[in-house]
Amino acid sequence: MKAPARTIGYARVSTEDQNLELQTRALQRSGCDQIYTDHGVSGAVTSRSGLTRALRALRKGDKLVVWRLDRLGRSLIHLVQLLDRLGQRGVAFCSLCEHIDTATSGGRLVFHMMAALAEFERSLISERTRAGMAAARARGKHVGRMPSLSPEQCARARQLVEVEGVPKEVVAAQYGVQPRTLARLLSRSAGGSPS
Repeated sequence: MKAPARTIGYARVSTEDQNLELQTRALQRSGCDQIYTDHGVSGAVTSRSGLTRALRALRKGDKLVVWRLDRLGRSLIHLVQLLDRLGQRGVAFCSLCEHIDTATSGGRLVFHMMAALAEFERSLISERTRAGMAAARARGKHVGRMPSLSPEQCARARQLVEVEGVPKEVVAAQYGVQPRTLARLLSRSAGGSPS
């Protein structure tokens, strides 16, 4: 026999001196069967023990309830990803203050609008990043990960390997890089293909 659907509550406060009572009372009044909490944990932190336990407790047909959306997370992108994963598991979501309930058609509409806004935010971040990198390149700045070895270190490593006959493994260990990384760097500085 299938277990009855449950309503799981989640409450969070950011600092130790804040009180969870307002949230937990609202969750109890909404009919939550069980309430998980995080005390003194920022919403920017995506890995929280109380939230993890709440998410593990949820089964298909259950509903996760929060007092306000920002108790679940600060980032719109993170919220949408989390709600999407819940939806894929057949778990509904409800935020009491914002009157969002994905078990209703209106709640699903609000969620889809949030998802569109999150996608728009991701696109803006990506565009700003590309524009910033292009501007940095135009100013002659290095963009991307810094090379493992400086040009001077590459030249010295090349001399050790090619002139003095020191094995690549020994030179790589001396510079704190993997032998394949050293081979790639030497190849790039010589304009050839890695050996």
